[in-house]
Amino acid sequence: MRHFITTDDLSDSEVVEVFSRAKEFLKREESGDELQGKSVMTLFFENSTRTKSSFEMALNRLGAKVMHLDISKSSTSKGETLLDTAYNLKSIGADAFIIRHSDAGVPLTLARNLGENGVVINAGDGSFAHPTQAMLDLFTISQNFSDLKGKRVAIVGDIRNSRVANSNINLLQRFGLKVILVAPPHFLPPTKLETATFLKDIVDEVDIIMSLRTQVERHSRESYASLEDYAKDYCITSELIGKRDIILLHPGPVNRNIDISDEMMSDPRAKILKQVENGVVVRMAILEKFLRK
Repeated sequence: MRHFITTDDLSDSEVVEVFSRAKEFLKREESGDELQGKSVMTLFFENSTRTKSSFEMALNRLGAKVMHLDISKSSTSKGETLLDTAYNLKSIGADAFIIRHSDAGVPLTLARNLGENGVVINAGDGSFAHPTQAMLDLFTISQNFSDLKGKRVAIVGDIRNSRVANSNINLLQRFGLKVILVAPPHFLPPTKLETATFLKDIVDEVDIIMSLRTQVERHSRESYASLEDYAKDYCITSELIGKRDIILLHPGPVNRNIDISDEMMSDPRAKILKQVENGVVVRMAILEKFLRK
């Protein structure tokens, strides 16, 4: 049984296949029954609005039964291991687990231990990976460019702590996009990619800007005196973008006037709500691929 832990779990041809199916789902107005009879458990050990709701909407539109584990009231709060919790949930009928966890590697560990006894879908683990987000980001980019090869993407912000950046760096390059990392030095991971300290220095060279949230909860120490101080250098504003033919992405939640200005949030070049819409159909296509027999 296959699991979806990183974007490497899909070949290039399978990514194209998923996108083709997502396009079909975009056109469909009614719910289907592709996953009727399947029971899927969501295990979110971190707070989530978009990802959790998107998965649940996707499952409902495919006819699956969705079960949500209330972590605060589950036996994991009494000391039961996550693996034992999963084994028990599998015993009562869970066919798949969608898991988000603050610790990198937890979905992979769960997948290795469950083996053929259930599908594991990674909904984000630590700073390591967020494969479905990268998939919907690439899908959104593909809607705006007929040819992806050679298009240049600036990923801006707290890259070192971003699972979204990690997954996108991998997936976007596989499809011929050129990635530039834009961040203060202490927000950059070790990399061989092109880097820049300020977006203004390379804004004329890029076709896509992917802004990231500053993840202060993952910082061991303060990097800036305040988020407002950070925004002076890294907020995406209309003054910075001007009239350039650029699309703007963000995985959410957006810190308004920190990550992106109010004016740019309402600019038609900002595709952030389109990303949210695309998230449902891309996750539908992924869930169908991994769960349907």
